[in-house]
Amino acid sequence: MLFRTTLSIMNNFEVFLYFVCFSAIGGAAFAMMWSNIQSISIEMRNPPPKPKHPEAPEPGEEVMYVDLSREKLEKLYDKE
Repeated sequence: MLFRTTLSIMNNFEVFLYFVCFSAIGGAAFAMMWSNIQSISIEMRNPPPKPKHPEAPEPGEEVMYVDLSREKLEKLYDKE
């Protein structure tokens, strides 16, 4: 009889320990998701500046380009 009550007490203790561990893991998972959402929200408010392309011209620097407007192309074909 003593064995049966000890087994019953131990079984109840194991169930209690299981639910304590389960709630601790669930709480930790919720806390991690909450902190991730908060950090994403903060990052979206202050986006980091985009890096400048290494070949981008400096302000005031002249850039070579090809004018492909219709008038220029018509003049080019008329010369031939």
